Amino acid sequence: MSLRKAYLLIFILLLVDQVSKIYIKTNFILGEEVEVFKWFKILFIENEGMAWGTEIPGQYGKLFLTLFRLVAVGGIGYWLWDSVERKHSSNYLIVAISLILAGAFGNIIDSVFYGVIFDDSQQQLATLFSDQPYGTWFHGKVVDMFYFPFWHGNLPSWLPIWGGKEFTFFNAIFNIADMAISTGVGILIFFNKKAFHHN
Repeated sequence: MSLRKAYLLIFILLLVDQVSKIYIKTNFILGEEVEVFKWFKILFIENEGMAWGTEIPGQYGKLFLTLFRLVAVGGIGYWLWDSVERKHSSNYLIVAISLILAGAFGNIIDSVFYGVIFDDSQQQLATLFSDQPYGTWFHGKVVDMFYFPFWHGNLPSWLPIWGGKEFTFFNAIFNIADMAISTGVGILIFFNKKAFHHN
């Protein structure tokens, strides 16, 4: 796979990711939910950018996370370039790296820019290029919207630890960028031999 095709894949994923996020930001109030199917909902939430809504505490936690991500994306970008330049790298590997790079870059865009181009989404629709942005550079929040609560109910009481408690499977809320990263990592895990096979 050529570098040009890899860049095209990354560009398409970034475009779809950002269009979906901007649409949600400007058409949904924070916490608003639309049921597509019983098991699939569009639910607008924002987070600080780590998996499962985890945050790094402290005044500079968010800034550290964003800067770390920028360095990581540089490393992934070099990995992609190096893999293509080696000529004998597997297409599985190049596609996987491209997906991970596109996903990481997609969420970085939110973190770097959204705080200064959008106003608040709480109890109002956000405005793009607002005069009253909700944050500052490198302190934007990542937009998530896809929610698949396949099953919701109380677990059997005989189960250890979680028995009798309310439970939702699958309770993660994510975006296109997260899907790209997960798919890329999945390719590396499940097609490991093909991904790292030298032609």
